[in-house]
Amino acid sequence: MQLKWLNSLTQVSPQQWDALFTNDNNDKNPFCRHAFLLALEQGGSVGAGAALHHSGWQSQHLTLWQDDVLLAAVPGYIKSHSYGEYLFDWQIADAYRQYQLPYYPKWIAAIPFTPVTGPRFGVLSRDLTDSLLPHICAALKQRLAAQDFCSVQWLYSSAQLQQSLTEQGFLARHDVQFLWHNAGYHQFDDFLQQLDGRKRKQLRKERSKTAGFTLKTLHGDELSAADWQAVIRCYQATYLKRSGHRGYISEQSFMALAQMMPGNIVVFAAFAGPSEEHNTESMAESTAESMIAAALCFKSGDTLFGRYWGALIDAEHLHFELCYYQGIEYCIQHGLRYFDAGAQGEHKLKRGFAPVMRYGSYLFAETPLSGAIAGYFEKETCQLRHYQTEAVLKLPYIKKQCNMPDR
Repeated sequence: MQLKWLNSLTQVSPQQWDALFTNDNNDKNPFCRHAFLLALEQGGSVGAGAALHHSGWQSQHLTLWQDDVLLAAVPGYIKSHSYGEYLFDWQIADAYRQYQLPYYPKWIAAIPFTPVTGPRFGVLSRDLTDSLLPHICAALKQRLAAQDFCSVQWLYSSAQLQQSLTEQGFLARHDVQFLWHNAGYHQFDDFLQQLDGRKRKQLRKERSKTAGFTLKTLHGDELSAADWQAVIRCYQATYLKRSGHRGYISEQSFMALAQMMPGNIVVFAAFAGPSEEHNTESMAESTAESMIAAALCFKSGDTLFGRYWGALIDAEHLHFELCYYQGIEYCIQHGLRYFDAGAQGEHKLKRGFAPVMRYGSYLFAETPLSGAIAGYFEKETCQLRHYQTEAVLKLPYIKKQCNMPDR
């Protein structure tokens, strides 16, 4: 067996890479796919030629080969800051700075700008996992000892992988996100009937506020070039207002995703004016020009993932509709089990998204802060578990225990 560090996914074929990240149901996590990660590289969102000054993600994928057969791989990146990770470590970085210790660069096993739980250690056969992971960990520890980077971080892995990494000497860390579970609903009103009366009335009222707009669901193969430009325009406008830059994902990366992954893409869009106006328009470009808000999602065989939101106007009700209610309705109509609407947002609770635990694993070079970091993680996990328990009580379901996600 031979270990190889790859600074680009062009160094491995899509077939070889994707074969490692397919589950027992032959379902691929869209964000681990070769196409998704390569689109970020080719569009300059990550890599040495990154077009965005806020990127700072340098591809450094770790692979394990036997002759020409790819046995295992970890999507990895060298980071010079902590932006775009979402399982943030700013407190630790600040402590290092106060002690005048170097914190960067670090190596992370993660999907750039995507806090979605999924495979972080791909293997050609599940039977190889236990025997190959120690080889991967040994390579990482060797680079850490050589001071090539100051820490190793696995972000948003499975609970099972976290346990295996803990056995390899990594520190366990946790996060809480919110997940909607489809409890066998046939229509949106079935979901509403599971909520208490006050919340049911609130959701209906919020949905009624979008009556003056045209709402459309567009799949990747239905999006024209003009539609994509409109989606990107909404995305960049929101980032400019919120963060002062045009977002982490470049226009070139979006267009690459449009070409390589149309089957995984769903867009919920709002257009100015009622639907009657758009039914009479003769050109797609004129319709695209009237797009004022969009939520770009990805889907797997059982899950819808809400990812990138943007709007040209201030409209909180459109955000709720496109980012939550349209996604819930889509999952019901298409038989998807889960809706992962993205990081953060306790406001998701009152809309039926249950708190779920997420997982990370960390290994730091030995410093005077090592003991304090381990204690911090333990205390943080205790607080998060308490928060999760309290958050469940805030769910709007009449019978809360019947609507807890099973993952």
